[in-house]
Amino acid sequence: MNVFFLSRRVVLVLCLAAITPAAFAQSEPEPVDVAVVEQIKKEGLENSHVMEYLGWMTDVYGPRLTGSPMLDKASDWAIEEMTGLGLSNVHRDDWGPFGKGWSLESFYIAAETPHGDFPVIAYPKAWSPGTTGRVAGEVVRIEAESVEDLEKYRGQLVDKIVLLQPIRDIEEPFEPLARRHDDSNLLRMATAVPQTGGGQGGGQGGGQGGGQGGAMQFQRQVTNFVLQEMPLAVLDRGAKGDYGTLFVSGASIPTDPAAGFGAGPRVQDLDAPATPPQLTMAVEHYNRIARLLDKDIPVTIALDLQVAFTTDDPMEYNVIGEIAGTDPDIGDEIVMLGAHFDSWHAGTGATDNASGSSVMMEAMRILKSVYDARGEGPRRTIRIALWTGEEQGLLGSRAYVNEHFAESPGRGQPPTKLFPAHEKFSGYFNMDNGTGKLRGVYLQGNEGVAPIFRAWLTPFHDMGAATLTLNNTGGTDHLAFDAVGLPGFQFIQEPIAYSSRTHHSNMDNYDHVIPDDLKQAATIIATFVYHTAQRDEQLPRKPMPAPAPPGP
Repeated sequence: MNVFFLSRRVVLVLCLAAITPAAFAQSEPEPVDVAVVEQIKKEGLENSHVMEYLGWMTDVYGPRLTGSPMLDKASDWAIEEMTGLGLSNVHRDDWGPFGKGWSLESFYIAAETPHGDFPVIAYPKAWSPGTTGRVAGEVVRIEAESVEDLEKYRGQLVDKIVLLQPIRDIEEPFEPLARRHDDSNLLRMATAVPQTGGGQGGGQGGGQGGGQGGAMQFQRQVTNFVLQEMPLAVLDRGAKGDYGTLFVSGASIPTDPAAGFGAGPRVQDLDAPATPPQLTMAVEHYNRIARLLDKDIPVTIALDLQVAFTTDDPMEYNVIGEIAGTDPDIGDEIVMLGAHFDSWHAGTGATDNASGSSVMMEAMRILKSVYDARGEGPRRTIRIALWTGEEQGLLGSRAYVNEHFAESPGRGQPPTKLFPAHEKFSGYFNMDNGTGKLRGVYLQGNEGVAPIFRAWLTPFHDMGAATLTLNNTGGTDHLAFDAVGLPGFQFIQEPIAYSSRTHHSNMDNYDHVIPDDLKQAATIIATFVYHTAQRDEQLPRKPMPAPAPPGP
C-alpha cells in the first residue's frame, strides 16, 4: 500500500471533520446527483475547451486593462462566444463612469554611461503619460530621511530621470518558486478559528503592513514631492520580483498631502492632474544604476514612450449571459458564477485572471451541454458575469450588486436598501487565485453551507478537493456579494507561482497556466452551480453584515 496515499486520506478526513459539529448539523444528507456529476466530469475532463478560451483571452485579447480598447475587443469576443454556446440575455452591463482608457503603443529604454551603454528591463505603468519622442536625462536618486531633506531637490528635477527608492537587497530563492498545498496546509485551513471582521476588503493586493506605517507614509510623501516636480520620468523597482520578473500596476498622480491614502482624484479620471511618465524597472538593473551613482559615475536614461488615451466613453461594462430557469416557482431565482475579466498590462493577464474567466466560461459550456443532453433546463436561472474594474477595487462587481441586489453606502457598511432580486438570489461562485486546481472552499463564516458543500465535494476527493474552512478570503469579487448578505464564495486553490511570479507581473502569460488544473476547476464549479440551481431551497445565508467599526 502507498504510504503517502494512506496519509493523505487520513488528513482529508481530518480536514472534513475539523469544522465545528454545528457547521455540519443537518437533518438529512444533502443529495448529490451522481449521474449528472459523471456527465459533468466526462464533458469537463474529456472534451474541455478551457485552454482554447484561455488562448483567445491572452494571446489574442491580452492584456485587458480596464477602460482599454483591448478589453472592449475581448468583451466583443466573449459576447460572441456566449451567444454561440446558446446562452440567453447575453449583453454588456454598464457601470461607471470609470474614466479614460490607456494603451501602450511603443516603448524603448536604455542606460548610457561613460564606460558603455546597456539595455535595461522596465515597463511603463498604466495611465502613465508618454514622452515627446526620444528623450534623455541624467539619473538622480532621491536620498532623503525627512520631508525637510526633500527641499534640496526642489526645482532641480525637471530635466532628470528620478530613481524613487533605495537599493533593494536580493536574496537568492533557495525555496521553490511554485508549490502546491500539502496536507499540513489544508489541515491548518480546516481547523483555523474563524476570523472576525474583515472580508470586505478591496481589490487584489490586500492591506498595508502596520509596523511599517511610518516608512510607508514617508515614501508616499517622497513620491508626491517628486511627481509635483514633474521630472522627465520616474523609475521604481517595486517591492518584489527578481531575475527580470517585475510587478507593474498603475501610475500615481500628485495628491494633497493632507488627504488620506487613496483619497482624491484617480489617475484614470478625465480631469486627473498632470503627472510625469512612470516606469517600473527590474530590480537588478535598478540596483546597478544606483550603485554606479554611488561611485559618482553619471548615468543617463534614454527613453521613448508612446501611449494612447481613450476618452470617448468613460463608462465601463461587465459581460453577462444566462441559462434561463425553467421551474415555474423558482425559475426567476438566480445562481451566479463569475471571475474578473480585466487585467494589468505588463503580461497578458493569464493567471490573473483569464484562468478564472476561461474556467467560468467552460463551466457554462459544460452546463449547457449537460442540460441540452438531458432535454431540460435548470430549475433556477444560471448567470455568468465577467467583471471589469476588479483591479481598481472590485468596481464592476460592486456596481452590479449595488444596481441589482442592494444599495450599500460603502465598504464595510451593511446595505441600506434591498431590491426584490436580493430575496431571489441563491449563491455566487468566484475564481481568482491563479492557475492552481481547486482544493476546497472558503465558507466566509457561513456555517450553514458546510454540510452542503461537503456533500458536493465528495465526488472530487480523488481530484484533491476536500477541504472546507470557515475563514474568509479577500481581494476579489465574491466580497461584493458577501458585503450585502448574499452567499458569495471563493475556492481554495493551489498557490503554484501566483504570488511569487505571475500576479500582476510581466510573466503573467499563457505558458504559466496548467491545463489539467483548469479542467478540474471547471468541472467542480459546474457541479456546484448545477446543484445550487437544482436544489429545493436556496443556499443558507449568514446574518446580515454589521457596520464596520471605526478605524483609520
